[in-house]
Amino acid sequence: MVSEQPSFTDVEGTVQNEVFDANGWIMRGGSIVDATIIAAPSSTKNATGTRDPAMHQTRKGNQWYFGMKAHIGVDAGTGYVHTVTATAANVHDLDEAVNLVRAGDEVVYADAGYQGAANRPEIAGDEHLSKVAWQIAARKGVLKTMAAPDRVAQSRQASVRAKVEHPFLIVKRDFGFTKTRYRGLGKNLNHLHVLFARIERARVPWG
Repeated sequence: MVSEQPSFTDVEGTVQNEVFDANGWIMRGGSIVDATIIAAPSSTKNATGTRDPAMHQTRKGNQWYFGMKAHIGVDAGTGYVHTVTATAANVHDLDEAVNLVRAGDEVVYADAGYQGAANRPEIAGDEHLSKVAWQIAARKGVLKTMAAPDRVAQSRQASVRAKVEHPFLIVKRDFGFTKTRYRGLGKNLNHLHVLFARIERARVPWG
């Protein structure tokens, strides 16, 4: 199993999404997917004398990180977070993409780290996912060689993808969740569900 299983807070988030959907606060048809690294303590100076076995190392650029990844699926129209999962940091973003797409999605936007998503066996072999239009950002080297109309299309896609950065920014900057609070993925995932739910509730026009 790649990602942590649904928890109580995941079920609570599902109910919240259903309420949002029923009130027309979520648009159907497209999602944006992304992931971010949440650092975990690498020290063994603790009660068990070991690092958290659920956390792993990964390299991003020239820097190494130890911890977990938070993966989210965001409604492309409104920016609401509809899915949250957690994995060890060494799990590739592509491995979790399949779990971030909704049944009604016709298009998925993602950054260049998701190149090749449409060719993944779990996606290409799925009746629904194989029909989804995967709008993946071009790598910088490729982008420079594109014709002007293609660069314009890439720019428009980038403006859509930007919506997925906002929830991560709030979770890390405003809520201070830059490091794991607990051992294991489960409790940290629960905490992420609570934080993302708070973000969405603050945006809803309850009045």
